[in-house]
Amino acid sequence: MDKLLIRGGAPLAGEVRVSGSKNAALPILAATLLVDDVVTLSNVPHLNDVTTMFELLGCLGVEMVLDEKMHIDIDARNITSLVAPYDLVKTMRASILVLGPLLARFGEAHVSFPGGCAIGSRPVDLHLRGLEAMGASIEIDGGYIRAKAPDGGLRAAHLLFDIVTVGGTENLMMAAALAKGTSVIENAAREPEIVDLANFINVMGGRVEGAGSDTLVVHGVESLHGGHYRVMPDRIEAGTFLAAAAATRGKVKLRDIDPHTLEAVLLKLQEAGADIQTGPDWISLDMHGKRPKAVNLRTAPYPAFPTDMQAQLTTVNAVAEGTGAVTETIFENRLIQTHELNRMGAKIILEGNTAIITGVETLKGAPVMASDLRASASLVIAGLVAKGETLVDRIYHIDRGYECIEEKLRQLGADIQRIV
Repeated sequence: MDKLLIRGGAPLAGEVRVSGSKNAALPILAATLLVDDVVTLSNVPHLNDVTTMFELLGCLGVEMVLDEKMHIDIDARNITSLVAPYDLVKTMRASILVLGPLLARFGEAHVSFPGGCAIGSRPVDLHLRGLEAMGASIEIDGGYIRAKAPDGGLRAAHLLFDIVTVGGTENLMMAAALAKGTSVIENAAREPEIVDLANFINVMGGRVEGAGSDTLVVHGVESLHGGHYRVMPDRIEAGTFLAAAAATRGKVKLRDIDPHTLEAVLLKLQEAGADIQTGPDWISLDMHGKRPKAVNLRTAPYPAFPTDMQAQLTTVNAVAEGTGAVTETIFENRLIQTHELNRMGAKIILEGNTAIITGVETLKGAPVMASDLRASASLVIAGLVAKGETLVDRIYHIDRGYECIEEKLRQLGADIQRIV
């Protein structure tokens, strides 16, 4: 099993390009099932989760061709199966996103309950209740969701989420894209990745309005046509590199990133003492060699501070001046990385869903083990700060969400290598 060996203690410096967004690419790949033509996607990141989605689409009968410019032609005209099997779905939460498109276009779908990171409960009941409101009949049988649309296909509905759900918003938006009539989705997620999915559907001939607000209006159309779409940049990858630079007292510039998608993170990094500059498609961070200052933060749905950046800022706090409190409100197990940080010399006390972090001057290298995708990123940042060698185990988690992370960090001067 691969590990990352990090010799820390040096500030990051230099420029790096941000990859395409994992959290946008996965629902967009699922949405290609809605299209009765060839779709060409670009800026799709090369990640384990994306490879899993390719395999899932392939087992449904989707044909995919990658050209020399790294454009992916996706042809879902000749679907041969409506079953998303357990062996694939168990490894990735986003597999549930094929449910809405399959049901909307083909009238039937059999999808195994999904897996993914062990960061807490992420029930799919909101997805299922929304599809039932659109006329679908749903049975749970042997660990599979067996869904069937009514005669004539899904019908538009007025949907109100009890809680904000990104996956639920995506699944029901895709289902509504081909439903009969106009659907309204209230208390919808507002994440930039939701906007990217809506833009993709609209480029293919759909009619989604209100993306980026808490109310989506989806006018169902008869069919979607083919076209080309470029996936948005990965704001969480960008935030991770910025956090790493802040923790190591470095100076970096990120290219191919929209700063507006990271406003909550940039505000906290500025509060920590970072000099942040932005342009239309770039962000620079300079700590001027200074130690970061502790910040308090609380995760919440977009546009508030993202849960996917909590672990990284926890590590920044671990080496900051002063004491900061980090409260996780989205997933109950997502402070689990603090135990590994304490093994490296951090001073973190857990009080329920809040971590009280008293910053130390530096951390000490140690063997540590990743428990989920973003926790693994936080441990890599800790290794970059720490004196001595840090060995991060179970990095298959990090490969699910970061494209060539060790190569990009080496571009910024890190001493990091992958070992078997």
